[in-house]
Amino acid sequence: MLRARLISRDRPDDLSLALRRLNLPARACQHLSRELGHAQVLVTGGRPSYEDELVPEYGTHEREQFPTWVSGQSHGRVGDSLLSGSRKQFERLITLARKSPRTDALARVLESVLNIQPPRLLELGGRPFEWGTRTYVMGVVNVTPDSFSDGGRYLDADAAVDHGVALAEAGADLLDVGGESTRPGALPVPADEELERVLNVVEGLRARTSVPISVDTMKASVAAEALKAGAHLINDVTGFHFDAALPRVVAAAGAACCLMHTQGMPRTMQQTPHYGDVVGEVMDYLEEGMALAMDAGIPRERILLDPGIGFGKTLEHNLFLLRRLEELRGLGQPLLVGTSRKSFLGKLAGGRGPTERLAATLGSVAAMAVMGGADVVRVHDVTEVRDALAVADAIRRARGGGDLYGG
Repeated sequence: MLRARLISRDRPDDLSLALRRLNLPARACQHLSRELGHAQVLVTGGRPSYEDELVPEYGTHEREQFPTWVSGQSHGRVGDSLLSGSRKQFERLITLARKSPRTDALARVLESVLNIQPPRLLELGGRPFEWGTRTYVMGVVNVTPDSFSDGGRYLDADAAVDHGVALAEAGADLLDVGGESTRPGALPVPADEELERVLNVVEGLRARTSVPISVDTMKASVAAEALKAGAHLINDVTGFHFDAALPRVVAAAGAACCLMHTQGMPRTMQQTPHYGDVVGEVMDYLEEGMALAMDAGIPRERILLDPGIGFGKTLEHNLFLLRRLEELRGLGQPLLVGTSRKSFLGKLAGGRGPTERLAATLGSVAAMAVMGGADVVRVHDVTEVRDALAVADAIRRARGGGDLYGG
């Protein structure tokens, strides 16, 4: 599948890695790493003909108006390329590529990874979510006895509904109801038990708030009943890799979905996490889930993606993914990210327990928002996160640099 990955200018090793992936001679790598400037995008899984189809179109005398194009072989595959240029040069190339059905796919992946497409709209429960305008907040409503942070606190349905309403009043844009813990080491819950925990809560929330409701489940039978009860989105931590019937259930209901990456299931996922390329392997997994979703009839615009922080990943894997969220933009979908109160934050903060990780959570949320990496953050502490996002989103949108900046 055609994919574009942004090579960040503040990470010099990324460019060297991209050049090695293209299997170019060492001397060429040294030369290119000195000469290439601006933004670099590694395009993989493409056709060898992309460059041949586009380069003759704009002619030799106009080439400086477009990105530099270096082709090579990535792991033996012909057609992989490194493009380097300014934002305007990429915009011109995208416009040109849009003119032909044969190169339109290239235009789409470049738009996604460079985040130069107009904001897209998703409607959930009558509420618009305009991606790219701000960071939205999903509040967590755990109806479980064993969740890592608040297990048992809202096991009673009335208490869970009261908690969800309080999160909505605090400013949550969505509510995520979960009846099965997916913490590391957690055991599976039978579908009937999970449904008994979730159904009354979904019905109660629908009666008391208009905030769209997500249900965190990997089971088609649970999702089907939850959607009938009024849920709007199914949040599957296995990314449609567990229950083959789940995509069809979501499609039949006209619902949205969030597909998360995990390496292994909760019971064993943290025993030996290992990756050759954590970003690439997460993207591969999420692409497979997207294909399953679209084959079942779920429109692409109703699919969100989640890199699965803490799900089959070490501390360094989590940090690496968070710093490189912009690369996941190459999949072309809005991103939902959950870091709230997770154990890697506790380690970074000196061993703090789940209820002592608010400050660390706010640090992770603010960093993601400033970098523009997440469209939705899934959190326990909505009031505090909304305040942090008000600052972080304002910094990201700031344009008042004076007349020379057009502000």
